[in-house]
Amino acid sequence: MTNTPEQSQLGKPAACVDHYDPSLLFPIGRAPKRAELGLTGSLPFFGADLWTAYELSWLTPRGKPQVAIAHVTVPCETPNLVESKSFKLYLTSFSNTPFATPEEVRQRIRTDISEAVWRGAQAPSSVGVRLILPEEFDREQVHELDGVNLDRLDIECTQYTPAPELLTAAFDEQPVQEVLVSNLLKSNCLVTGQPDWGSVQIRYSGPQIDQGGLLRYLVSFRNHNEFHEQCVERIFTDIRARCRPVKLSVYARYTRRGGLDINPFRTSHPTAVPASVRTARQ
Repeated sequence: MTNTPEQSQLGKPAACVDHYDPSLLFPIGRAPKRAELGLTGSLPFFGADLWTAYELSWLTPRGKPQVAIAHVTVPCETPNLVESKSFKLYLTSFSNTPFATPEEVRQRIRTDISEAVWRGAQAPSSVGVRLILPEEFDREQVHELDGVNLDRLDIECTQYTPAPELLTAAFDEQPVQEVLVSNLLKSNCLVTGQPDWGSVQIRYSGPQIDQGGLLRYLVSFRNHNEFHEQCVERIFTDIRARCRPVKLSVYARYTRRGGLDINPFRTSHPTAVPASVRTARQ
């Protein structure tokens, strides 16, 4: 039986469990939201969800606390995503649990998240997990998404729920290759309605997309309630349908909540996922 967002801990009081408990993870099926977009067979994209966990701590066998940053990569072909509050509660459960080494912590996270996102299906691969230890913290970069900034445009915005009809492209002109970015992406949590703030990068080749229409379209998510992963798939699907690019990638970096940020990446062609480098707002 598939979990629903309403059954999760989102918007509800939750006890703080400080001893390791993988049962806290709450997977939610991707299929229902994908069906709303007409995605019921083979997916038209590749990609992954890049998570960064900034609040990870555990104990050594002698009781000394340890800290790390975790980068987690979840392939988009997994049948489930992990609800973010449950991910936070799960990571908190490490805090008073002794582990022999950081590698044991990494392997435990890798095993548990893999089981959750592949639950109900045969897992062809595990998720990726990389721990950044304190001696490496200085190497963590801050960099804005590269591309032409759509936010420079002085436009009027009047629609605040997704309006794909705003997307147009110059089908009768020579194709182009462009990378466009905006920091004006905002949507709301599917369950609580709390705001999610993000930046988005759109990389494509094909008929030139009208930049003003694209920016209005991105702004139109402002009052829309969906998880980060679902918003990025909606953006990808709408641009693909309306503008018919030959190649298309959509990458969003959302500001953190509860010590976690989620950064979905979807692309029409096989390519390496972007390096998980946080933006200034993250």
